[in-house]
Amino acid sequence: MRDAVYRAVWRWHFYAGLLCLPFLILLSATGAIYLFKDEINATLFAARTVVAAEATAPLSPDRLIFNALETAPDAEAATFTEPADATASAVVTLVEDGRRILVFLNPNTGDVLDRVAADRELMMVVRRLHSLAYFGPVANGVVEVVAGFAIILVATGAYLWWPRGRGGGVVTIRAGPAQRVWWRDLHAVTGLVAGAGLVFLAATGLPWSIVWGAQLRTWSNAAGLGQPRALWADKAVSAVPMGERVSAAGWTMQDAPVPLSRPQDPLVAIGIDRAVAILHGLGMPAGFEVALPAGGTDVYAAAAYPRAVSRQRLISLDQYTGRPLVDVRFSDIGGVGRAIQYGIGLHKGDLWGRANQLAMLAFCLATILLSITAAAMWWKRRPAGRLGVPPWPRDRRIAAGVTGLVLGLGLLFPLTGLVILAMLGLDLGIQTLRPRRAA
Repeated sequence: MRDAVYRAVWRWHFYAGLLCLPFLILLSATGAIYLFKDEINATLFAARTVVAAEATAPLSPDRLIFNALETAPDAEAATFTEPADATASAVVTLVEDGRRILVFLNPNTGDVLDRVAADRELMMVVRRLHSLAYFGPVANGVVEVVAGFAIILVATGAYLWWPRGRGGGVVTIRAGPAQRVWWRDLHAVTGLVAGAGLVFLAATGLPWSIVWGAQLRTWSNAAGLGQPRALWADKAVSAVPMGERVSAAGWTMQDAPVPLSRPQDPLVAIGIDRAVAILHGLGMPAGFEVALPAGGTDVYAAAAYPRAVSRQRLISLDQYTGRPLVDVRFSDIGGVGRAIQYGIGLHKGDLWGRANQLAMLAFCLATILLSITAAAMWWKRRPAGRLGVPPWPRDRRIAAGVTGLVLGLGLLFPLTGLVILAMLGLDLGIQTLRPRRAA
């Protein structure tokens, strides 16, 4: 019986790995790079992100926006991101022919340091590859499927690793690289170290997924555990989600409605300089992003997303009076929203300094090593000209029982469950056709 269970678990471990392997390598590689986005920007792209500190006050946001618009007279200014510190550049986002352009400026002199299309900025490219956003919403669903299968991989892998009286290949590696057992042991020992990290990365990445994440946000908001909806109860709001106005809105608040300004007589907006001064007065963390009003009822929507998760904040100002229409601090968010934001912070290496970054990097590298050793084992054991799928045990009850457990894990994530059902249908179809072909 033990051997039959082992074979059934091994078969599902193989299927999960076959489906996930290329995606795990891509997600781990891009995630490892994105962990150090600030360090990369401050070194490789220092010419546009780092400036010399000055004793004098920086230029006004309005002046910096004017200088940015000089590079593209037909463009419109969409957002202004103030410098995070005395040596950081300011960034103005322009919209030109429907395309977003990032203009980096020296806040002390007003000089334009660089101008790059937002979708070609390196960290944005890495981020969109990490989420598979380049390949459309269907590909984003693949991330959810892979996350679900990653949990199945770890669960089945833990069973296969379990010693059961075996001395080698548990915490030590036997033989040498020329032998298949060396690859098996390296895979098992690496999985022992990285399994918990892989589950954590999968779980904390799931909130961004297209189905599971969206449902979690909807449920937490409805239960009063996400967005503080009471802040919008007596306010006029637009149909525009906050995530479309500012990139730093965060997971919990990205689909919150943008409130509406109440037109005054005369229609005179306070201007970006006054808006930024008000935001400073309200204690907005340095380096915040503020979206400029795009119409007569729009607002100055500002968001801060510092590494210190508890300092995240979102404020919307009436463009005519400067009055805060919505002011959401991290402590205002519901318990589920705060927990997810902390999880995302850990996922991105934003908490606990370098230790957090290095721990996540170790998990990413271990996942890549797991994928490489899995591919090597498969290549060495597969029969010539065949896929080399581990056989089902002869006892169909055991096969059905293990499959039921795997399906139960998969159903925690709707898209993963659907893929498992599809795989079962395909597998049963192949099993049914084989006797006919033999006959």
